[in-house]
Amino acid sequence: MLFAVKLSLLFSGIFLLTGMLTGVWKYAMIMRSELHIAPVYVDIAHRNSLLFSFAAVVIAKLVEFSPFGPLLQLLIVGVPLFFFVMTSANQITQGYLNRTDNIFRQPDRFRNLFMYALIVGEVGSIGLLLGGFVYSQFFGL
Repeated sequence: MLFAVKLSLLFSGIFLLTGMLTGVWKYAMIMRSELHIAPVYVDIAHRNSLLFSFAAVVIAKLVEFSPFGPLLQLLIVGVPLFFFVMTSANQITQGYLNRTDNIFRQPDRFRNLFMYALIVGEVGSIGLLLGGFVYSQFFGL
């Protein structure tokens, strides 16, 4: 199995477990809340972790058909996984701090740069993986 595939599957499992644990946390917060709702970022962290787990499986499957060399595959896979981890960690932190306001409401130069890097990195990586899949599966190698 390609190392990039192993890495994607490992992170898929980590995100799935994180989604389950944040789900327990979300349930506990719901039961403690007078309105029976979880803090906004606890809810977001729970859902995004589950979504990231499935995205990592799709990445793993696409990289199996990648025409790129092992080092480039690892880089292409590592970029979205890095941003998934950073996003999840931030959402969990915001949930722990019980922040209920939108973190984008206050202008922040670092956050804006991070978001631009995330957009370019994630879209670019998935575009390369999808393009590699199309090339290898429909135009032959």
